[in-house]
Amino acid sequence: MPVPLPRPPALLKGLVTVVLAAAFAAQAVAALLPHVPLLLAATAVSLATEGALHRWQRGVLSLFAKSHADITVRHVLRDLLLVVGLLRLGEQERETVYVPLVAGLLAFYALHCAIQAVSVLVRRTRTLPVVTRNIDASALRLSPAPSVLLRRPGQRLLVFGLPATSGLLAAAAADEPRYAAAGIALSVALSLAGLGALLFRLLPSRRPAGEQEVLDWFDAWLASYRPTVGLYFSGGASSAYQVNMWLEPLARTDGRPVIVLRERFMVQKIAATDIPVVCLPKVSTLMRLEHSTLQVLIHPSNSGKTSQVLRIPTIKHTFVNHGESDKLSSCNPYAKAYDQVWVAGSAARERYALAEVGVEDKDVVETGRPQLDAVRPAAARPSGPAGGAAGGRVTTVLYAPTWEGWDGNPGNTSVIAAGENLVRALLADPGVRLLYKPHPLTGSVDPRAGAADLRIRELIRAANRERTGARVPDDAELARCTRELDRLTTAVFRAGADTVERMLVQSAPEPGRAEAVRRATAAWEEAYWASLPEGEHQVVTDARPALYSCFNAADLLISDVSSVISEFLASEKPYAVANTSGLPEEVFRTAFPTVAAATVLTPDAAGVPALLETVRHPEKDVLAEARAELKLRLLGPADPPSQQRFDAAVQALCAAALEHRARIAARLTAEQPTADLPGQRTETTGDGAGLPVTPNAPR
Repeated sequence: MPVPLPRPPALLKGLVTVVLAAAFAAQAVAALLPHVPLLLAATAVSLATEGALHRWQRGVLSLFAKSHADITVRHVLRDLLLVVGLLRLGEQERETVYVPLVAGLLAFYALHCAIQAVSVLVRRTRTLPVVTRNIDASALRLSPAPSVLLRRPGQRLLVFGLPATSGLLAAAAADEPRYAAAGIALSVALSLAGLGALLFRLLPSRRPAGEQEVLDWFDAWLASYRPTVGLYFSGGASSAYQVNMWLEPLARTDGRPVIVLRERFMVQKIAATDIPVVCLPKVSTLMRLEHSTLQVLIHPSNSGKTSQVLRIPTIKHTFVNHGESDKLSSCNPYAKAYDQVWVAGSAARERYALAEVGVEDKDVVETGRPQLDAVRPAAARPSGPAGGAAGGRVTTVLYAPTWEGWDGNPGNTSVIAAGENLVRALLADPGVRLLYKPHPLTGSVDPRAGAADLRIRELIRAANRERTGARVPDDAELARCTRELDRLTTAVFRAGADTVERMLVQSAPEPGRAEAVRRATAAWEEAYWASLPEGEHQVVTDARPALYSCFNAADLLISDVSSVISEFLASEKPYAVANTSGLPEEVFRTAFPTVAAATVLTPDAAGVPALLETVRHPEKDVLAEARAELKLRLLGPADPPSQQRFDAAVQALCAAALEHRARIAARLTAEQPTADLPGQRTETTGDGAGLPVTPNAPR
């Protein structure tokens, strides 16, 4: 997928604007004098600047468009000045020679507008009401997307108009109108070819299926696949991790799972999975799920569009959250809108009771965290000194701070007040290997967090330059594992592929792909950690290695009050929490129960050396028993396994949904007044009572 370009600084924007304006001014002066060398130079600078803008600074183009100086206006002005220059160079009686050239230019710009209009029509025919992945949708007459050049007016005008502009320049230099005529003719020919290619796609046999045909196909697929449990998600591009963490537990449930999305771009943000994915942007399309076999929807997050799917009375809804912590967001009042709330352990149940947000205890189900099956328990660690490359075992410390949040609470993240102190203290110990994994949203709200994150990364780079480690001479195994994992998990799209083309490429997966991905992922992680230079610090920001893989590699976690510490407790390894809230330690521990078994660090990081000592000498670790007890409260018992409890909760809620449907069907049959009246849809209120709803009544 294309990488979003960074916003150019104000100084650069101003410089580009000045250069482009100066080039146009110089072109105007040269055309009026006339002065051929200046005309050639000014036009060349103007074209080069346009090309640079489209390649590196597209944000500036949007500023020009908002000022009604878009690419079409600029291109017309550029060619018009060239025509003026030609007229000034020629004799008065030769002005009629250039009339056909002006007519040709007008025809070219008319064709440009026609291509854009037809391009919009083609795009509309390729905007389907349902977007899928891992589903055979070949019946919808899917096809590759038109060339990017035909869909982007700015690039198209630059490329198709280049012959005309070049011909005008050559005519000005040689005082020969035939050069201009040849260039304009070529531009018109290119435009006609592009217009024909787009019109060909509007033929009935070349268009994808229409809206009603797609909806009928989707209904047929629902009837054929008969989904029972789904994962519902709506959110921004950076929030995809919230749904991705639930893919594996969903895939292992005893049923027919499906992933339901609302934003088209999110289809490509979902990690590698064999579960069918459907994106239903419109509410009217979403409501078709009411008549399907879908019984349960699992919600890993809240969003504005969640309220839309909660209107479907035939489906039971449960909230699982994407992580549990002591933050207020972990017991949001929105949770009372769901039929059930699934939590990891008794601590979360108590949290909801204390929060008094309207979630009744009978609706809270403890399922554990099935994702944490991937976190290995702590292995016996030999006592003794750590020396890194100089001798002894390296102590791997994972520093995984959370982001700053929306409320401006200084206790949300340690990055701003304590991050650099913590990292300096860790880097000062020669026996420490630091893994720094910042939250993906760090700096998205508070610029100070983003600036601190950059400084921390520079500290780590500087420390690595000073540290020498024994490098693995051959990382061929990692390269091989990377190629294999990429082959299994990465869909290769043609440049400029649209959603229809991606649907065509990402059809039904090959049998056994999910198991192959699991094996390839395990092999890649083993090769990755083995390939790292001994003792070298790492900044982990890519999707791989995953957070749980970092858990398995670490001997110690330092984090903030977040779900990260709850999940790390699955390993029962030591962990520390930075207290940047300003609260005294005892008050801090009382306010946040997940800190009960942690070492609390102050913003000055003075306690880091003593913390490392307890990790290297397990006999000094006085919190081991407290961690085991807290793990039980936060994550629930180890037996039965979390995945088994999660699956049992799914089956129980599916059964409740079926029972609810049966009761409503029986009530409708019993209460039907006469066969002459049409049937009414029925919804249930919070106490389970059925209420008739007229088809056009507001809901």
